[in-house]
Amino acid sequence: MADLSQFPAEHVAYATCLTARRTPAHPLFPGAADNRPVTDLETRVAPPGSPTLRRAAPALLGYAAVRALGLISLAVWSAARDKSAYTLLTARWDSLWYTRVAELGYGYEVRLPNGDVHSNLAFFPLLPWLERLLRELTPLSYADAGFAVSLLASLAAAWGIFAVADRLYGRRAGVCAVLLWAVLPVGVVQSMAYSESLFTALAAWSLYAVLTGRWVTAGLLASLAGLTRPVGIAVVAAVWTAGVVSFGRERSGADAPGARGDARALGLLLAPLGAAGYVLWVGHRTGKGPLGYLDVQAGWRNGFDGGHAFARFIIAKFTSIPSAFAGLALVVGVALLIRLYVACVRGRQPLPLLVHTGIVLALALCASSYFGSKPRLLLPAFPLLFPLATALARLRPRRSALVLGGVAVASAVYGAWWLNGSGPP
Repeated sequence: MADLSQFPAEHVAYATCLTARRTPAHPLFPGAADNRPVTDLETRVAPPGSPTLRRAAPALLGYAAVRALGLISLAVWSAARDKSAYTLLTARWDSLWYTRVAELGYGYEVRLPNGDVHSNLAFFPLLPWLERLLRELTPLSYADAGFAVSLLASLAAAWGIFAVADRLYGRRAGVCAVLLWAVLPVGVVQSMAYSESLFTALAAWSLYAVLTGRWVTAGLLASLAGLTRPVGIAVVAAVWTAGVVSFGRERSGADAPGARGDARALGLLLAPLGAAGYVLWVGHRTGKGPLGYLDVQAGWRNGFDGGHAFARFIIAKFTSIPSAFAGLALVVGVALLIRLYVACVRGRQPLPLLVHTGIVLALALCASSYFGSKPRLLLPAFPLLFPLATALARLRPRRSALVLGGVAVASAVYGAWWLNGSGPP
């Protein structure tokens, strides 16, 4: 055996990582069969694929180019219709509710003729807090601040998605995963003053922290995700599932006791504080106890009905010939989502990713919320794109570039048309 002492320390560390990649993957966090990363939560040596800015640069530059194409298309389309693209991005639908919370706080509501009550308590506070902070520190308006937060958060989300995919499947797959997320048909929402980009960034980096054993960081980010959107419970569940299974493996003797058990316990304690804190505060403010937030959502006709309302919505599309095509597209879309999730399971994605994705998918498809919102509600389910990303990564670079480029153009045109039409409420 060669004497390793003659080599530089960083070369020895790199060789150790390569050797570890050939060992069986941790049962809790199995990697891709053709590229198994070091995923033991107690391993502190940074793998060669650490998500440095330099390593992520191709993914971030590609993401910025796709988003720029989408914004240019939106500007041209909106100008042709005498509309303001910037208004569509910052001052319509949910973005107005967020800026009102940022400017005036909670307590505003709209009573509709049918008796429904739309309260701004339905909107979680992290995005309005950031808008207010930016408004106080800069000359930006609240709408400008919301737009700036979304742009920065979308880049952070792209970086986080790259970090997770790069760790599991390699750099090329990481770049492809980011570009696939960018070219989604509703990708224009990533540039709106909405909370999807902010939530996806927090979710992606929290999951990455779990995969790399940074439990306190994972818990803090999960707590912030819980202050961003109701679906923050998906991130909390992912962190808790990973932590509980890891504790269980130690108790059963399958793993040696970790030196960072206290950090893991602290991370699990921190994870639910954001979501739980806001929900309990709403219950106290409304005087309806711990379930008061559900009453607020009911005023918006939001709830979890197991997909019954969505199924009725799809079935109703088949009552006429023109709308039947839309109904068929919805069926195909739902089937594709389920197929991708099955591929994630069969591909042995890490358990935290499967838990997060499964909950996001279930809440989006099985809630009785406005049906036009469902595509954007799926944006945080980015691990669904990993099977496609790995397939693209195996193609020749020119061929994958042609595929992604063509989809990017179609996505930009669709986003401009969609936002100038029904758009995302």
